[in-house]
Amino acid sequence: MKQKVTAVFDIGKTNKKFFLFDKKYKEVYREYARFDEITDEDGYPTENLPELQKWLKELFHRILDSEEYNVKAINFSTYGASFVHLDENGELLTPLYNYTKPMDEDLIASFYEKYGPEEEFTKNTGSPNSGMLNSGMQLYWIKHTKPEIYKKIKFSLHLPQYMSYLFTDIALSEYTSIGCHTGLWDYEKKDYHEWVYKEGINTKLPQIVSTETSINMNYNGKRIKIGVGIHDSSAALLPYVRSSKKKFVLVSTGTWSVSLNPFTQTNLTKDEILSGCLNYMRINGKAVKAARLLLGSEYKSQAHKLTEIYGVPQENHKTVAFDYDLYTKLLENFSYCFKWNVIENKKAPEETILKHKTFEEAYHQLMMELVLIQVENIKIATGEDPEIKRLFVDGGFSDNDIFIKLLSHHFRGMKLRSTNSSLGSALGAAIAISDSKLNSKFLKTNYSLKKHVPFIIT
Repeated sequence: MKQKVTAVFDIGKTNKKFFLFDKKYKEVYREYARFDEITDEDGYPTENLPELQKWLKELFHRILDSEEYNVKAINFSTYGASFVHLDENGELLTPLYNYTKPMDEDLIASFYEKYGPEEEFTKNTGSPNSGMLNSGMQLYWIKHTKPEIYKKIKFSLHLPQYMSYLFTDIALSEYTSIGCHTGLWDYEKKDYHEWVYKEGINTKLPQIVSTETSINMNYNGKRIKIGVGIHDSSAALLPYVRSSKKKFVLVSTGTWSVSLNPFTQTNLTKDEILSGCLNYMRINGKAVKAARLLLGSEYKSQAHKLTEIYGVPQENHKTVAFDYDLYTKLLENFSYCFKWNVIENKKAPEETILKHKTFEEAYHQLMMELVLIQVENIKIATGEDPEIKRLFVDGGFSDNDIFIKLLSHHFRGMKLRSTNSSLGSALGAAIAISDSKLNSKFLKTNYSLKKHVPFIIT
């Protein structure tokens, strides 16, 4: 008998992943692909959408014809800030513009002259001025610089919803994509911001449905439940929201370390905006306060530099365990030693000053300084909510012994748990279209949940 499964396409900027999950959300199959980028009309790198479409369809049809699996549902998780613009025949009108593509500063200035001031706009939309990273600005840019193309747009779909559209031919919008620093959503009004209506951009955006919506349809002769897609950061958060009964902050670490507070009740404050906070959105339309930090990027360059200075193998940093004696020695006359490459920190010196005798000592110094910045980042996300007593850490730094022990030390009044799941957003996408409930043991069973106790101070 064929095994009943849920299929998920998890589309990252670099890796394109496909998973099959059983009814208990255990992974039973995975497949990866990577595509060389193409360029848009300006020569700027962008997603190879035709190749991606081809891969999606060919892989899914192969799985449908498999003798092993009976696909009952499919959903899609992708990166955000990316629109696909379709004409009345459902054909692509433009490349998938890269959210790192520079935008004309005069055009941005004209936008805030009309719909600002900038601080007020950011506060209402949870979207700091970030050019193309505000996907709503992509539509504004097309309207005012490519009017002939803009007139032909029937629907503009965020990437997760376009993935779904390829299988259903039904154009829809959903909350998590609308709410991820797009500049489109007014969190106070719980509706599109007034600029969207004044510019008429709402006419290009399909009907909004719940992220948990699925379409039951006959696909290639099989009855399949097809989800509407979900923004990857919101998908990664979903298993925690569904399985934890108490308030928490999730620190998702990697190139970016993002501290996510899904229990925020207020709009971003001026200080939070100046600290780089923005909003994501839960599947129910509620705001998620997110404080970002380029932790992994900074760590990678600094750790590489230390291995060269101390003449140790490149992989050494991965195996350094926390040394309490080294920590207390460095703490006695603590001073900041590292000049950061990508992190902004006023306490950092103008040049890196290393007086440490060993690689291990210098590495402890590096981690102490990075954790202090991470602590501030978490506090910004937590805010003044006294009910947040739990801290989850996932991603690359969840295996870093020094990082976890120091974080546990700085948040002694909170319960710190680390999790290990490379499935992250894919699992969240599967859960989003499932009717089953998650219990409190879900993270322990599926995410290798580990408890951490602060070290004893002597």
